[in-house]
Amino acid sequence: MTDAAARLKNFPISWFAMIMGMTGFSIAWNRAEHIFDTGFCVSSVLLGVASVLFVVLATIYAAKIVKYPQDVLGEIRHPVKLAFVPTFSIGLLLLSIAYLHIAPALSFWLWSVGAVLHLAITLYVLSSWIHHTKYEIAHLNPAWFIPVVGNILVPVAGVHHASPEISWFFFSLGLFFWPILTAIIFYRLIFHGSLPERFMPTLFIFIAPPAVGFISWFNLTGGVDAFARVLYFVGLFFTLLLLSQFNYFRRLKFFLSWWAYSFPIAAITIATLIMVKATGLALYTWLAAGLLGVLSLLVLMLLVRTALAVVRREICVEGH
Repeated sequence: MTDAAARLKNFPISWFAMIMGMTGFSIAWNRAEHIFDTGFCVSSVLLGVASVLFVVLATIYAAKIVKYPQDVLGEIRHPVKLAFVPTFSIGLLLLSIAYLHIAPALSFWLWSVGAVLHLAITLYVLSSWIHHTKYEIAHLNPAWFIPVVGNILVPVAGVHHASPEISWFFFSLGLFFWPILTAIIFYRLIFHGSLPERFMPTLFIFIAPPAVGFISWFNLTGGVDAFARVLYFVGLFFTLLLLSQFNYFRRLKFFLSWWAYSFPIAAITIATLIMVKATGLALYTWLAAGLLGVLSLLVLMLLVRTALAVVRREICVEGH
């Protein structure tokens, strides 16, 4: 087997976590440009980069499906890798949000395909969990939020594209499973030892459900009420908790799972920008600016480290 063939064979679905991070980054900057009236447009460039990356990654993974279907099925049936399969459908949903006001027709189709695909993945994952013979407590990590809790993201663009009832359906599904999975994952973390090093970055996914939940609730209800504040402040607490452990995370070896840092930080940044617009308080203005700065430095670092890992052939190899 040639080197190129081997790398294609080992090309993981988790690459699409990069699309989640880059698109979330683009949306955050778009919000900031409108709220802070920056006078320049970074978000359109970032969205272009995210879109090109999505096409490239989708093309490569399509080639893997054609050439190595058994390896693709292996990921879908794997007790750990399965959690990253919906990063593809979430990537479509995020792109639909980013294109919502730029290209409404494109946004509609991205949202439609993404929502249907994510629902299908959710049904498959839940069936797998219920009728399993392979899952153990050691397999559990915060990436398990992605398949079912990812449904919370659907209403952000969904309220503009379809009946609100559809958005409420997806929101309710995600909101129901969020506390259930939070309890199970905390049980695993407290009583069954630390996560393997390569999965430690997924701890940042704890930020995403409440932060995205806040954004969806705001879009569904049109305002910041008491429940919205509960969601926002839970997301903010997890952000503070994890950022306070910076010295620990910076010592970790680079894995593709590092992209798990990006989307949650983007989500809480967007949520804070909404709080700026809704409340007008200077506290949220400074907090949003700080989070956007952290997010920008983080994504730049991730792009550099990922590029180096590709050049050094540390990614898309057996066991990674």
